[in-house]
Amino acid sequence: MKIPRFADLILFENDDVIVVNKPPFISTLDERGDGSSEINMLRLAKGYSADAQICHRLDKETSGALIIAKNPEAYRNVSIQFEKRKVNKVYHAIIEGTHVFDNLLVDLPILNTGKGHVSISRQDGKRAETWFSSLKYFKHYTLVECRPVTGRMHQIRIHLATQQAAIAGDDMYRAKPVFLSQLKRKYHLGKDQEELPIMKRFALHAYEVTFKPNTEESITIHAPYPKDFETLLKLLDKFDS
Repeated sequence: MKIPRFADLILFENDDVIVVNKPPFISTLDERGDGSSEINMLRLAKGYSADAQICHRLDKETSGALIIAKNPEAYRNVSIQFEKRKVNKVYHAIIEGTHVFDNLLVDLPILNTGKGHVSISRQDGKRAETWFSSLKYFKHYTLVECRPVTGRMHQIRIHLATQQAAIAGDDMYRAKPVFLSQLKRKYHLGKDQEELPIMKRFALHAYEVTFKPNTEESITIHAPYPKDFETLLKLLDKFDS
């Protein structure tokens, strides 16, 4: 995989913080217990700004807006905003099936069961809330806006799965990848060719973040869709609307 230039990912920067559009397939931090030298967003950020610290996590496959502090004071400021739930995050997801979510609140506690797995547990889980609104309908899929109030691991993914609306390509929650042959009639593969999915990951993108970069007013930064997400939407528009 081609390593991106950190400067090319920047959406906003001042003396205290940087907001980048994180590409898919790059971890936010070192993978837990992974001593490998695999590239991650923290290493890329430190190569650009020596004291850089990541303020929150995005799953490796998730693309989109990621806040990075350039100094300890800025890190403390943003961390407090996350703790007090003052940071507003908006994600876009392409989900299986046609679902009409009109400001639907999913309020189901999430238990981290370890090794990158979570489950819904009313007894032992931690409070988790996400709001969902449908943005665009296709015959077999829906583009959905997701607004998490809390920040639990896999929160959006598992909350959607509880609505029988798992994110396209999210095999952990039993969703299938999208293939062009499913959408396009009379689609023919060449002999001995193997068809690859339109997106090689689950279709989740951190679209927007609103926070206070210092003590001034809030700013809203929105992260354009990466190429794979945009391609899937264009093909759904063309063949599944």
